[in-house]
Amino acid sequence: MQSRPCGARSRRALSAGRDGDERRRRRRQVLYSYFRSSCSWRVRIALALKGISYDLVPVNLIKDGGQQFSAEFKALNPMQQVPALKIDGITLSQSLAIINYLEETHPNPRLLPQDPKKRAKVRMIADHIASGIQPLQNLNVLKQMGEKKMEWAQNCIMSGFQALEQILQSTAGRYCVGDEVSMADLCLVPQVANAERFKVDMGPYPTITRINKALLELEAFKTSHPSRQPDTPAELRA
Repeated sequence: MQSRPCGARSRRALSAGRDGDERRRRRRQVLYSYFRSSCSWRVRIALALKGISYDLVPVNLIKDGGQQFSAEFKALNPMQQVPALKIDGITLSQSLAIINYLEETHPNPRLLPQDPKKRAKVRMIADHIASGIQPLQNLNVLKQMGEKKMEWAQNCIMSGFQALEQILQSTAGRYCVGDEVSMADLCLVPQVANAERFKVDMGPYPTITRINKALLELEAFKTSHPSRQPDTPAELRA
């Protein structure tokens, strides 16, 4: 058998190494996030639950008038919102779209039940929060409310929680839908944190409170918590 020159083998090895490095770079997940963003928190929980490693790039929604409005970030996400996730050679925005992609590409553990009725309930609750509560009290809206922003946020959350409490009384087990963590739970915990930040009385919502407490005991919810992020201010760190 004729041996190949060592130099040729070395060149091929170097080329293969470069190709491997490039593939690893393309595969590397990058999450653009703000520690306090409830939408970003949903995605951080999903990534933690599914064991997907990622690099985090903080986007401060307050500093410099909002870093999400920079030309660089607008090129990444024209909606100028967090989160945004670079994954598998594409860039995704909108938290539920990202979570659905993660569910389809990394199906374990499952965040959407196999049973179609339960799956519909999970999506209903997730949309109730992500479309019916959170957008009404997010940063852009509150900026327009001036001195009334606290009252506005409280009213929006309380109205949504009244409906959510009623829904959960018929769907919940240990968590929002039965006894398995689902996409609904990923939306619930950040929204309860918003309620607490805006000093909403949680007394009228015992089911929401119970589920939230159970979820916060899970490691994925702890590691993704706003108090444990790279961009968390020192005074808010756990």
